[in-house]
Amino acid sequence: MAKKQKTEKVEVPVVETPVVETPKPKKVEPKKPKWEIKDRIYYLKGDKTPLSYMLRSSNLYWFDEEKGYERELKYCQNQRTSFVDEMSGDQRLEHIIFRNGSLFVEKEKTVLQKLLSNYHPHRGNIYYEYNPVKEAAEDIEILELEADAIVVARDMDVDLAEAIMRVEKGSEVSKMSSKELKRDLLVFARNNPALFLELATDDNVQLRNFGIKATELGIIKLSQDQRNFLWGSNNRPIMTVPFDEHPYTALAHWFKTDEGMEIYSNIEKRLN
Repeated sequence: MAKKQKTEKVEVPVVETPVVETPKPKKVEPKKPKWEIKDRIYYLKGDKTPLSYMLRSSNLYWFDEEKGYERELKYCQNQRTSFVDEMSGDQRLEHIIFRNGSLFVEKEKTVLQKLLSNYHPHRGNIYYEYNPVKEAAEDIEILELEADAIVVARDMDVDLAEAIMRVEKGSEVSKMSSKELKRDLLVFARNNPALFLELATDDNVQLRNFGIKATELGIIKLSQDQRNFLWGSNNRPIMTVPFDEHPYTALAHWFKTDEGMEIYSNIEKRLN
């Protein structure tokens, strides 16, 4: 007989999977803007150009958010910092003087530049730092606004142009020719682009002009006390002006009501 073979048990090694820890993302601290070494010019605000103006250079304080308290500032020609708590030795106070409204500070005087550009409490109130890039951006914004206003004025119809110029010139508009009106409209758009564009999109301007034209032609009239609008033909009352409101502004708002729209249509037929 065949002998039974013994079955040997084969042990399978257990392979442990190593646990890989996910590295925590490092907290990136925001970098402080690097100080640019260059010559800087500072101007007094309001286009002031006195022969000389002395800016305070001591008894100044700046709140340090990192430290959590106010720090005293002082400009001394023999110190490498404007912070009093970082100074050492004698403190020889130096004057900060604007000549003819401006102050030029060489790139070597970084202590004074940093005091004027970053810490001085009068920065932005009494003086400002000249920034050609910022000024160019502001100039572009103004020029683009002027261009937009002039384009709108060029393509504007006569009725709206008359309404806008009536705000600027009053009843004088009624005596102007179409060429004079167009010229003055373009000049107004160039000189006051923001106001012009605001008026161009304000429907009350046209309604005010509509009411003024109707009054000038005698279709309606305003009472002497400027409290009531009446029909010109029979003195029948149309509306009462609310207290402390401009009569034609109140009339423009009233034209938008149901009753006012009927009167508006009636006046429009008579104007045409």
